[in-house]
Amino acid sequence: MIAGQKSACIAGGGTDPWRATGVAVVALALFLGSWGLLHVGFYTRDQVVDTPVYQRYGDAMRSGQVPYRDFRLEYPPGALPTFVIPSLLRERRDDLDGYERGFEALMWLCGAGLLAAMVAALDALGVRPARIGAAVAFAALAPLALGSVVRTRFDLWPAALTAGALALLLRGRTRLAFAVLGAAVAAKLYPGVLLPLFVAEVWRREGRRAALWASGVFGAVMAAVFLPFAVLGADGLGWSFGRQLSRPLQIESLGSSFLLAAHQAFGLGITMRSGHGSQNLVGTGADVLAGIQTAVQAAALIGIWVWFARGPADGGRLVRAAAAAVCAFVAVGKVFSPQFLIWLVPLVPLVRGRRGLAASAVFGAVLVLTQLWFPFRYWDLVLRFDGLASWLVFVRDLLMVGLLVLLLWPTRRRAGTPRTT
Repeated sequence: MIAGQKSACIAGGGTDPWRATGVAVVALALFLGSWGLLHVGFYTRDQVVDTPVYQRYGDAMRSGQVPYRDFRLEYPPGALPTFVIPSLLRERRDDLDGYERGFEALMWLCGAGLLAAMVAALDALGVRPARIGAAVAFAALAPLALGSVVRTRFDLWPAALTAGALALLLRGRTRLAFAVLGAAVAAKLYPGVLLPLFVAEVWRREGRRAALWASGVFGAVMAAVFLPFAVLGADGLGWSFGRQLSRPLQIESLGSSFLLAAHQAFGLGITMRSGHGSQNLVGTGADVLAGIQTAVQAAALIGIWVWFARGPADGGRLVRAAAAAVCAFVAVGKVFSPQFLIWLVPLVPLVRGRRGLAASAVFGAVLVLTQLWFPFRYWDLVLRFDGLASWLVFVRDLLMVGLLVLLLWPTRRRAGTPRTT
């Protein structure tokens, strides 16, 4: 590996380690405070939770049942620890509150790890302590903007692993970064959109051989997680993938938001049907939009991968491309559940400069707009197509597209310098 190539990507951790530690401690205190506030006041009203489903899976594993073989679930195998650990920690199986407490404690630890990974990533980029503090404070307070969904979904687990993988790559720990990314994909498939970025970065920084070795590590981790269940419960594992790939147009997605807006503005007839664990819009128009969104999503991701691979090696471009790839996956996908926004919490604040500040402001607005209708007006939206909730979803989804454009907009060229992206 050529030293100059490495330094082109890794800015080099110039922050004093004691200052970085102090920033991390303050961020954890903020996160603990925001987590506590999620248990009081309006945050506790009208919740829509997934923990009873997780508990059922965890209790089944505790009793000796094998996932995918003895019972079906839609999540990949890397998610299983978050379901079974709270079950194992309970003394009594009928202690429902005990399961929720254990699950929330586990998610808080994942959130703490996410914040630590952000500090490590920003330190590797050579960011000033004040900027590090602002970024991790945003992430620590994000639960208050998004609401109770943060503590009732397991998405902090893959988000923490993704943030850790990115931080490790920025710090030059290539193979370990790919191993952690493999674990993240095994927990929830969305971090797979970062794999082409990781491969391109290592290929340029360390050469083809290093990129191939790192990719092999990623594949080995994926095989270690998936193969046992593929052998023991191939049908169930295949069903979980099929369930995800065949999902219809979820009511909160971009295409659905246009149909909801048209329903409110012009009286367009729309139909909701529950299925695949969500509430969806169905019919010819919804099916067409679902197909279009899938194509646009694929094109956007390929475009981001190509844009990044053709540009210079730079840690700032890497985090920007990572945020853009996940944003594209969420913003134009045919499914857009509120918890998907958790995936962006450790990524958007890493983007540097005025672009990063603007992106964080837009993303903060997206979080708040989401909480204005979820969970408080969710059932009004899906059962009665409530006007206020419909417009809130529409504006939120447009802002997500705006966030994607902001992340990808070419950098303004200075006089006498070549144009960059």
